[in-house]
Amino acid sequence: MDLIDELRWRGMFHDMMPGTEEHLRQNAPISGYIGFDPTAPSLHIGNLATIMLLVHLQRAGHRPLALVGGATGMIGDPSGKSAERNLLDETALRRNQAGIQAQLEKFLVFDDSPTGALVVNNYDWFKDFGFLGFLREVGKHLTVNYMMAKDSVKRRISGDENSGAEGLSYTEFSYQLLQGYDFVHLFRTYGCTLQMGASDQWGNITTGTELIRRMGGGDQHNDSPSNSATQSPKAYALTGQLITKADGTKYGKSETGTVWLDASLTSPYQFYQFFLNAADADVPRLIRVFTLLTKEEIEALEAEHAEAPHKRTLQKALAEQVTTRVHGAPAYEAALAASQVLFGGGELASLDEATLLDVFAGVPRVEVPRAELAEMNVVSLLSEATGGVIFPSKGEARKMMQAGGVSLNREKATPEQLATDVTPLLGQYIVAQKGKKNYFLLKLV
Repeated sequence: MDLIDELRWRGMFHDMMPGTEEHLRQNAPISGYIGFDPTAPSLHIGNLATIMLLVHLQRAGHRPLALVGGATGMIGDPSGKSAERNLLDETALRRNQAGIQAQLEKFLVFDDSPTGALVVNNYDWFKDFGFLGFLREVGKHLTVNYMMAKDSVKRRISGDENSGAEGLSYTEFSYQLLQGYDFVHLFRTYGCTLQMGASDQWGNITTGTELIRRMGGGDQHNDSPSNSATQSPKAYALTGQLITKADGTKYGKSETGTVWLDASLTSPYQFYQFFLNAADADVPRLIRVFTLLTKEEIEALEAEHAEAPHKRTLQKALAEQVTTRVHGAPAYEAALAASQVLFGGGELASLDEATLLDVFAGVPRVEVPRAELAEMNVVSLLSEATGGVIFPSKGEARKMMQAGGVSLNREKATPEQLATDVTPLLGQYIVAQKGKKNYFLLKLV
């Protein structure tokens, strides 16, 4: 199966310039690139779909180039934005670039073969490119009318109150020219003939193909999607679908915000839970986009899921595949164990401190002086010592314990039990469970 066919059955294909499919089939291996914005220290799951475009490009026998926009990251892409972003300094951008490259290495094969991936940084070719030189060599090739016709520019420059737009600075207006020159540089330096990206990048991508044509190399072509263009350029464009939920809203946010690929920003447990909790309406598409499972494997999982949706077969497969790829098999196993602790009765003692705190991140927490434990039983511990957070009175605590409704670190608590009989997890934590669903985390200080 070639690249375009692969993207189509996975629901990842959006559009391409005429001649792109033939170019891919007849000139393997070609080099194709996608740009990544280094304005954060990590990529997020919204970037995963574009990363997977590069993965499929390489698997189809081509060479992927990942461009980290150290220069354009100082400017900011106006596409999809209603306000200008804060600009970062070079030190921050270099730090972010290093983090992004490390994440890309989990998805792409970097070696010396004709299809070996390469990471490039456009700051390397822009840092010594003077303003006047850039205007003379590049800027003169595109008219203001051409640049203003792009949808991303029109939305911002109109200042439409209903859209929330705040106008467009010259800094952001120039973004498409800088990105277009990226394609020119990669075309000349690496023989890169294809730029890919999400569908909202079509305008910026076609600016690059137009610059290549006007600055030398490439046939005349129409700057419109494939259904209206008629001639084949020598630089090509391909866009993938934006990933949205079944209700049309943007995918990639959890209740606590952006889901990052960096474990220090979004823990493996939180990452795993995000995919595990995917809606039934969304997961068939997500598993096609974010995993490398074959069509036959996915259809078999869908059939199994349809027979018993409550088992969440598709969600479990999706969460396993993506968590393992991003964080590694040990992190996936730890996330799975943590999930079983909360929902399947797994061993609390198996969790490290970071995972334990992740698992119980949303439950009430109470600090209890360790020195007071010797003087009390568990009835007092769960009422007076915790300030009534768990039980408002000793009587209520005692009554529920007698009914078998209270557990401490997964062991049933009894009214006669001493507080010192409970062995703290990691020497300082006690997980109290009241009924089936109410959890509390006690920390001994």
